[in-house]
Amino acid sequence: QVQLVESGGGLVQAGGSLRLSCAASGRTFSGYAMRWFRQAPGKEREFVAAVSRSGNTYYADSVKGRSTISRDNAKNTVYLQMNSLKPEDTAVYYCNADDFWGQGTQVTVSS
Repeated sequence: QVQLVESGGGLVQAGGSLRLSCAASGRTFSGYAMRWFRQAPGKEREFVAAVSRSGNTYYADSVKGRSTISRDNAKNTVYLQMNSLKPEDTAVYYCNADDFWGQGTQVTVSS
């Protein structure tokens, strides 16, 4: 079992920044690729970014160039730094490791 707890969401104006965190507990964190997904109202959950066990990173086109995913294995935490936020980034952001999901953190970007 892996428990994932997201934090760092909030209300921000367009053009602003947020850093989301996902703290993991349970099995060895370093053994998992970690991913961020998001789900906007009325839409399906979509992939945002991923970081592999070795630190390789992958991004959805919608956030590429504006977001950075990183992991700190010593702290069992994965981060998502989001810059130049847009109203269309408004969603609940979820952390994922294999079949395990966090409860989500709300990000709201006002225009």
